[in-house]
Amino acid sequence: MRTLEQALTALADDPRPLVEVLAADGSVAHALSYRDGVAAASALAAELRARPVAGRGPRPDGDPTDPGQLHVGVVMGNSPEFVVADLAVLAAGAAQVPVPLAFTAEQAASMLAEVDICLVDAEGREQLAAWGRDQVLPSAAALEVVDIGRLIAAGPLPGGSPPEPDRICKVIHTSGTTSRPKGVCIRAAGLDALLTSLRDAMPAYAYRRYLSLVPFSLLIEQVTGIYLVVCDGGTVVLLPPDVPLVGTSSFAPEAVLPYLAAARPTALVATPALAESLAARAAAAQAAGRSPADELFGSPEAPLVCCGGAPVDPRTLEKLDGYGIAVYEGYGLSENSSVVSWNTPAARRIGTVGRPLAHVRVTTAADGELLVRSSSLFAGYKGGDPSGCEVDADGWLHTGDLAEIEDGYLRIKGRKKSVIITAAGRNVAPEWVEAQYRTVPGIRAVAVVGDGLPALHGLFLLDPAADADAVRDRLDSVARARLSQVERVEVAHLLPADEALHAEYFTVTGRPRRAVIQQAVTTGRLA
Repeated sequence: MRTLEQALTALADDPRPLVEVLAADGSVAHALSYRDGVAAASALAAELRARPVAGRGPRPDGDPTDPGQLHVGVVMGNSPEFVVADLAVLAAGAAQVPVPLAFTAEQAASMLAEVDICLVDAEGREQLAAWGRDQVLPSAAALEVVDIGRLIAAGPLPGGSPPEPDRICKVIHTSGTTSRPKGVCIRAAGLDALLTSLRDAMPAYAYRRYLSLVPFSLLIEQVTGIYLVVCDGGTVVLLPPDVPLVGTSSFAPEAVLPYLAAARPTALVATPALAESLAARAAAAQAAGRSPADELFGSPEAPLVCCGGAPVDPRTLEKLDGYGIAVYEGYGLSENSSVVSWNTPAARRIGTVGRPLAHVRVTTAADGELLVRSSSLFAGYKGGDPSGCEVDADGWLHTGDLAEIEDGYLRIKGRKKSVIITAAGRNVAPEWVEAQYRTVPGIRAVAVVGDGLPALHGLFLLDPAADADAVRDRLDSVARARLSQVERVEVAHLLPADEALHAEYFTVTGRPRRAVIQQAVTTGRLA
């Protein structure tokens, strides 16, 4: 089984498409071949190796990054330029710092504080201007718009010596206890270990045509949408630039559905909200006498659909199974270079997040916290972070997630820190409750809070076309049928979904900002 580097070498002269970008009508607007993509990445890598590194002093305690290593900010949308930049930074031995375009200026500035150069595409250049370049980039940092045509024309350049295998290759954002994200330092050797296990676990050549639906700034999408695709010699298919990516907008799950059939993917990664939309569309197709798989994916055979980030109601997965569409739920966290466990076609149990990958070991602590030990664990946090996960003296990562292990399968029960303790002293795991309410048609996003309050509050962002009274009745019906009295939302805040609300109350990965929502509840903003 070839490595990512070996795959790129083998594909360097291949005319097949590495990237295809869809047009609004679902046709291919333009494509980037492996030949041109590898050439451009090689040229950019050579330019990065020649760049000077800023004179940074010794790292703060707990910061594993090398002050002499080039730090490269990547502010881009899902574009061919991102793919080229990502592969170039890996080849150059630099540390990549990808920044979501949905970040605030303050969040972007905290991630880009020590970059030597920032690479942007057209969308990233616009966002950088909106943030204010001087507000988010260090004064000494260079700015470069990645021009693939120029890089291809530059021709082959000296390759340089191979990068250190255990270097820090990425600094990935993850949420902290403040509005500023933590920087998770990913080791190149750890990323290689993860890719090896994933390729062993997943069906051969499943990623020969992958539809990218979530931002490339997320490590999981770099892993599945770029590296696994390259290892399979496949093509990553990108949505039209004006279609919102899943997780960045409450409208995205419905907006991307028409492009599933147009892309004819063999694999994709979905979110729970998209899984609910798939189930609803499949039900409508079957009721109309049409094949759900044909309707959704333009093929009688459904692709490999993987899902993670938050719990999916098992009923939804069972419904999709009945339509011939298997969704494989998994679990991961940036501190393990993304994936810890995943259901696969060879080993699947609905209601769990699958078995650990081959290089991962798991156990639970006395209080039920999931502990992970693997060769893909992170090296630490950029600058250290008191709110981060700890690795104990025996090498176990304390994930902060509550879990059960049954027959080798992991079942995630919720976050230790997000467990709600009501004023009555009752404990509620909000993730499970949210998964039940998310099945209600018309719900775009949901969050449950209530720490120290006499009742649970629920924030529900609705499709603007939905009947609020009908949705409220359905929420009550789901609560009575599936939730205990303690788990039921007593105070429901139903608001029409819009981009500003989604950005204020949910992260770029779609997770609720519970502290922000709780404050809005207690101050009466959501009354």
